[in-house]
Amino acid sequence: MSLTRYACTHCGTWQPGFPRAQPTGCPTCMDVRNALPRDGWEFQTTGQVSERLATRWEETLPGIWGFSCTPPFGLGSTGWLLRRPEGNVAFEGAPWYSRPALEFIEVLGGIQVLSASHPHGFGALWQLQERFDPLLVLHRDAVQYSKAFRVRWPVDDEQELARDLTLHCVGGHYEGQTVLYDARTRSLFCGDVLKVDLDAQGRPTALSCHKGFHYAIPLSHGELRRYRAVLKQLPFENVFTPFEFARGVTREHALALFDRLLAGMPHTRPLPLEELS
Repeated sequence: MSLTRYACTHCGTWQPGFPRAQPTGCPTCMDVRNALPRDGWEFQTTGQVSERLATRWEETLPGIWGFSCTPPFGLGSTGWLLRRPEGNVAFEGAPWYSRPALEFIEVLGGIQVLSASHPHGFGALWQLQERFDPLLVLHRDAVQYSKAFRVRWPVDDEQELARDLTLHCVGGHYEGQTVLYDARTRSLFCGDVLKVDLDAQGRPTALSCHKGFHYAIPLSHGELRRYRAVLKQLPFENVFTPFEFARGVTREHALALFDRLLAGMPHTRPLPLEELS
């Protein structure tokens, strides 16, 4: 029996299910790190999602393209694509990739390697895998969340994906959460390690971090120390989360945030960038 793919309209998580038998719940929403839908579950098939959403894309930095959906769907994640002469690398997924979006990625050269930080950034990774057959790389501890697609290479705590592109496991917010460091552009694709507040012009104003955003659950000191130890090795000056692009957020800002939180009882409140400079 061929399975049907269903997307949770609340968080955007895709899961396989039996035809004419919608899922009874969403594993991402049921987890303490996400909120429950206020009015109950609603799941949509690929046909329904394709009618509901359009995919747009833009080049945020030279050679780095972001793919997102209008209207926003689920958590509203962005899928990032890094163009490389030796083969493109995609990190995180948009909630849905329309046919024009997939054709545009084909024009860019397709995808050779595909990865993501953690379930809040997975989006429709399964579409990219079906269309381009990339090497799908995920940290070994995140494989448990990958029911919607097939992991071809479970990796350990550090892995090179391409020249000057490395995955680093930080854990914390999610088991097996990884960041992707791009040494060429000094950019950190940080998953939910950092939450960036932006003003109306898209400029970063504050930073925070959390174990669970919706319920304001802070990270432990041990988790913060792990974040700090990994990011200290990575001199970045741009941050890409599954939801924001922030030019000018640096390693020094992040380390100052972690130091503030390690100095006392940790919290999830945003700290202004000027206090972290």
